[in-house]
Amino acid sequence: MVGFEALMRWNRPGHGMVPPDEFIPFAETSPLICELGRWAILEACRQLARWSAEGLDPEEGLRVAVNVSGRHAASATIVDDVVAALAGSGVSAARLELEITETTLLEAGAADENLAALRGLGVSIALDDFGTGFTSIGQLSGLPVDTLKIDRSFVGSGDARRRGLVTLIVQAAHAFGLSVVAEGVEDLETLEQLGDLGCDKVQGFLMARPMDPDRAAAWLAGRTGMPSAAR
Repeated sequence: MVGFEALMRWNRPGHGMVPPDEFIPFAETSPLICELGRWAILEACRQLARWSAEGLDPEEGLRVAVNVSGRHAASATIVDDVVAALAGSGVSAARLELEITETTLLEAGAADENLAALRGLGVSIALDDFGTGFTSIGQLSGLPVDTLKIDRSFVGSGDARRRGLVTLIVQAAHAFGLSVVAEGVEDLETLEQLGDLGCDKVQGFLMARPMDPDRAAAWLAGRTGMPSAAR
């Protein structure tokens, strides 16, 4: 286990939990999406720092991935937001990964310079849900990213054509020096197939279901043999 992906949830008073696909599109239409992104990056870094302080990540090797909207990635504040989050938490840049979509790269041209600056700081950039957009494999060499995340719709599919595409993506990514993460892995057979293809990392329900920080702390305590702290 090498890290976590931070997931946004809204516990709306009087309504209960609201999934991100219901509130993020509305936030995307206003500057609020940048505020949400700023908060998520800071809180994710702070959580890593808390786990390290509690002895749940003794070697401080855990990483966290945070999704960033195209609007935030192209904003004038994104680099400062990341620098502030790292400084405020004491977490090194190498432990933070920002995830963007193919649409962000295509529509937010101003994001390229920001992404290059973030990579210069040591922050990793991942291209999320690869295969669902319009980026061709031939464009991979010119993208300001370090990692491709193969969309779950291609992973574990019984369609031989989709399995062939996963093989091609892994090979092309490695040819351009990119690492590959397969999303949506839910069974051992899929895990083994991806391992045979040389996929670098996987994520999905086979490894763990989404959990809040307290449950994640208990899960980490089970890995390290340390008692989990109640917060």
